[in-house]
Amino acid sequence: MLQVGDNAPFFELESTDGGKISSNDLKGVKYVLYFYPKDNTSGCTKEAIEFTELIDEFGKKSVKVFGVSPDSIEKHHKFIEKHNLKVTLLSDPENKVSSAYFAYGDKTMYGKVYKGIIRSTFIINEDGVIEAAYYKVKAAGHAKKVLDCVL
Repeated sequence: MLQVGDNAPFFELESTDGGKISSNDLKGVKYVLYFYPKDNTSGCTKEAIEFTELIDEFGKKSVKVFGVSPDSIEKHHKFIEKHNLKVTLLSDPENKVSSAYFAYGDKTMYGKVYKGIIRSTFIINEDGVIEAAYYKVKAAGHAKKVLDCVL
């Protein structure tokens, strides 16, 4: 797992803002990268709405917020439209970036083990260094906890 002080892994993903966003593009910018399993599921929707409700507060701290899931850009756009989301969503269909962040791995449901997204969030500073790493988070109230941790 990644820890505070580690360099954030490189990424380049398709964005709902159009084109691709890479970690190289974000040098000099503080940002939040949160990984979630699937658009339009209850926990993921709650988390996205809470980040949206706080997006202006993140902006006041000059922090960008990006949500990452394996869903396609088309599904992301529908998710944004349905819930009036203000966060930028990134598509990681092969789970390469989520794997690099240790946000993809074994999960258990009803006694069965399967591979999936482990809800995780990272605060990454202007130098590309991890300032905070949260694994196995609960969606409800998480966005506020992240906002409170942003310096």
